[in-house]
Amino acid sequence: MYWDKTNECISYDHLQGLQLQRLQDTLRRAAQSPFYKARGIGDYAIDDLSDIKKLPLTTKQDLRDAYPYGMVCTSLDEVIRLHSSSGTTGIPTVVYHSKKDIDTWTELVTRCMYMMGVRKNDVFLNMIGYGLFTGGLGLHYGAERLGCLTIPSGPGNTKRQLKFMKEFDVTVIHVIPSYAMHLADTLDSMGIDPKKEFPHFKSAIMGAEPYSEETRKKVEDFFGIDVFNSYGLSEMNGPGVAFECPEKNGTHIWEDNYYVEIVNPDTLEPVPDGEQGELVITTLNREAMPIIRYRTKDLTSILPGTCPCGRTHKRLQRITGRSDDMMILKGVNIFPIQVEAVLIGIPGVGRNYQIILETKGHNDHMIVKVELDPNMFVDEYKALESLRQKIVRELRDEILITPEVDLCEPGSIPVAQGKAVRVIDNRTL
Repeated sequence: MYWDKTNECISYDHLQGLQLQRLQDTLRRAAQSPFYKARGIGDYAIDDLSDIKKLPLTTKQDLRDAYPYGMVCTSLDEVIRLHSSSGTTGIPTVVYHSKKDIDTWTELVTRCMYMMGVRKNDVFLNMIGYGLFTGGLGLHYGAERLGCLTIPSGPGNTKRQLKFMKEFDVTVIHVIPSYAMHLADTLDSMGIDPKKEFPHFKSAIMGAEPYSEETRKKVEDFFGIDVFNSYGLSEMNGPGVAFECPEKNGTHIWEDNYYVEIVNPDTLEPVPDGEQGELVITTLNREAMPIIRYRTKDLTSILPGTCPCGRTHKRLQRITGRSDDMMILKGVNIFPIQVEAVLIGIPGVGRNYQIILETKGHNDHMIVKVELDPNMFVDEYKALESLRQKIVRELRDEILITPEVDLCEPGSIPVAQGKAVRVIDNRTL
């Protein structure tokens, strides 16, 4: 049940003592980096965990401004790996790891995978991207430490993925939610029952992009498996920051390695447990590049109470979106995941969609492109029009504005090889 029971079930008092010690050590290390040295981070006195609020926040822009080596606090000959964002919006964010950092990260991922039930005799197919993206290598190292037969297939090439799943008796996969839905569409179109085709397949790890509980349920029901939610971000290592236990009621965030705060994204003041806000994380056990009070932009809350699984680490509510992913139309705040939750519950709707924002006259306008279910054979205009109007009504009830809905043929919306591109913003300023 536990990979590391001592740390997974650590008492509250012991955890707080460990966090304070590691936070103080982290500040001493961080003060050696050019970025945090310029911020005077070594001048802050931290005698209690509540003192963390005195420390300055760190943003993604700070990481970009410190590019390439401004955040590194060790000698470069102690750094053995670099991961980076794509940099599609400008200078990339770069994260560095020492040998100890890689080992710590691997241990956390192993802890996560063991918690969900992965064991040495499992066959693990990793459909997440390798290279500079952290998702592939992070889970790969964890699976190998567990002793699994690990297949580094990476993303895309759906026919090959399905071939591997069948021929190697794959039991566990790691996949982004949108690609899991694409796999389901492909099998549907081929008339293949996954429960018969892949009798050994038992569980999937899904993460890297926000997804709804309805999406999880669809994947679980279609494949006949358990789906576990994985939360991570490259600035905090990657996957392994927080993970679901078999209770599937929030993701345990490993507080022996991360200090967690939930703040109001506008005022930056802390919010109480149970109230949604922006997740702020401080690394507590990283050597080459500690990060202090990092604004993740992810919106979540701390679930009150303890988990029946026995683990004492706090649980994060499912990420509902990112504060910078929020769309504002006609004064209404809208998140893509709200649209997904509506669409996936409507019969006749397929598994892929896209939101397009445009300016018409002086007003913002939303177009929701929705693929039809490939199993739906409808030629009559009235039947399609009835479905389109149902989608419009249910979206309007959820997001409080009336979007335009375009019904599309199955497979007509491009499937991303990485994170799904759900929103295209063509609005003029």
